[in-house]
Amino acid sequence: MKTRFQIGIDSFAAAHDDTSRALGPAQRLRNLIEEIEHADQVGLDVFGIGEHHRKDFLDSAPAVILGAAAARTSRIRLTSAVTVLSSADPVRVFQNFATLDLISQGRAEMVVGRGSFIDSFPLFGFRLEDYDSLFAEKLDLLLKIRENEHVTWSGKHRAALTGQGIYPRPVQNPLPIWLGVGGTPGSFARAGALGLPLMVAIIGGETRRFRPLIDLYREAGERAGHSPDRLKVGVHSLGYVAATTQEAANDFFPGYARAFTDVGKERGWPAVTRAGFDAQRGLHGALLIGNPDEVAEKIARHSEALGGVSRFTFQMNAASLPHAKLMRAIEMLGTQVAPKLRKELANHDVLTPSR
Repeated sequence: MKTRFQIGIDSFAAAHDDTSRALGPAQRLRNLIEEIEHADQVGLDVFGIGEHHRKDFLDSAPAVILGAAAARTSRIRLTSAVTVLSSADPVRVFQNFATLDLISQGRAEMVVGRGSFIDSFPLFGFRLEDYDSLFAEKLDLLLKIRENEHVTWSGKHRAALTGQGIYPRPVQNPLPIWLGVGGTPGSFARAGALGLPLMVAIIGGETRRFRPLIDLYREAGERAGHSPDRLKVGVHSLGYVAATTQEAANDFFPGYARAFTDVGKERGWPAVTRAGFDAQRGLHGALLIGNPDEVAEKIARHSEALGGVSRFTFQMNAASLPHAKLMRAIEMLGTQVAPKLRKELANHDVLTPSR
């Protein structure tokens, strides 16, 4: 079944170098709201705000940022990217995004996941050894709240609910909830069994290697009786667009290398090299960096390799690019990349799930 292709942006409100850190937090957030407003104006479909709890990020309260953006936009969908549900209260999460849905007149979504950092666990008093059970239980509660105004529920990690009403209720019924995943097969199967749309974070390697996991998602969904059109797949990748391929690569690499070197020190990753970066920009690599035509063609190729994708979101500010460059890239995504993709994908029908 044909699904309208969507293209958007995710931001972590990050500052990874001395220049970006020199810009005050208040100005960085003002710039971010301006970027969301611009994305709306140039026709992009969705803007996501991540959730982190560390010094270089300003997105510990994504619903607040999105609420500010809702008042200055009219069409673009506003989502988390991702809500770290394991260390959050599902009641509060639902209330925040239902409120956002009311402010935006039905444009709110959330992507829920376990997150790639663990800072929120000690911050909010949760144990890392409960990593898996926390997420499973809180996702169960969140979905029950979405389905029922009055909720009766009990679990291990939170006080029971005995029929209390959860308010406000959103404009959309149901409020869209995507499941954000990395590379764990069980997460793909769970999303399929629950009939939730899937947002796959692919930040390195070859994008096509995720095809078996996406097939697993679709197979689990079909076994559970969910229709194929309900089993939507989105991809979140690092990307950036400039007038020329070389300009895009040269703009993006310094901040990308700095950010991934910093994280790599915590996780034991090898040092970032320009050769490795350039390889990732190649035919099958995950990085969506280049001129508008090149990026559009690569997204279409990735979608086909994955069996049909309905949404791609760019993470651009991992490179700590200046606001003016981000605004220009947003404009090119909306006015050049998105129209070319929609036309090409409509002609080739690559969004229809296939085996």
